[in-house]
Amino acid sequence: MRKYQIILLIFVLFVSGCVGKEVTPIASEEFFIIAHRGASTYAPEHTMVAYEVAEQLGATYIEIDLQMTKDGVLVAMHDETVDRTTEGEGLVKDYTLEELKKLNAGKWFNDKYPDFANTAFEKARVPTLREIFDNFGDRVNYYIEMKSPKIYEEMEEELLALLEEYNLLNHEEDVPKVIVQSFNRASLIEFHELEPSIPLIQLLGNKEEAKFTNQEMKSLKTYASGIGVNVNAVDGTFVHEAHENGLKVHLFSLIGEADIKKALLYKADGIFADAPNVALEIIDRTQN
Repeated sequence: MRKYQIILLIFVLFVSGCVGKEVTPIASEEFFIIAHRGASTYAPEHTMVAYEVAEQLGATYIEIDLQMTKDGVLVAMHDETVDRTTEGEGLVKDYTLEELKKLNAGKWFNDKYPDFANTAFEKARVPTLREIFDNFGDRVNYYIEMKSPKIYEEMEEELLALLEEYNLLNHEEDVPKVIVQSFNRASLIEFHELEPSIPLIQLLGNKEEAKFTNQEMKSLKTYASGIGVNVNAVDGTFVHEAHENGLKVHLFSLIGEADIKKALLYKADGIFADAPNVALEIIDRTQN
């Protein structure tokens, strides 16, 4: 399903106010701790070691940002370019997997964060999504962002194929095994049509106050199970209105203890945390 089909689907959505397939809700009342790019305080983001540390520190989810290589392989990387987190230059989509695997994905972290530096990080390479699934299987929960779907052909289909191959669909626990998020509304709508069993989160780019009318909330509810938004863009009223419309709210860009307490005060449903153990300690201290 590409451009003209997506345009038609969005048109139908706005005209009818709904999509054809029922949305899978996030039933759990648990407060989710989502390890932001893995435990990115302690290890190079989006490397296997960052995910392993996140698992050990008790995160509810490991977050994986997806890009695609020139030969169509899904890999874990936040940026569209390799410049910031490797010694390479250029767009991920211009590298084959073989070329990407030659880049060091950990040395930058040692240089930038000497307090947490480890010579072992300099062996880190960019992991593929397949490698992550091979390593963790179904023993962790995955919070996956389709980072730049507009520039990658069939990212949605490739992601779904891997989820099916590793039997990560249709788990019936209250805490979903997989959640998928994106800033790209059309991509989420397409993914929902392909596989309605996976809860979807609509990311918002708001850095100023986030606002939605009830009609806009209802429109989101036709394909999404929740909203991801900057902690500084919302208040308790926004979170309450989202809940009234059956949408969970997960907050990102939290800097310190004050932001975590703000998320609890607003009754949000989860946060993205660079240091999951610190977030858990603050939450335990605040609630007890």
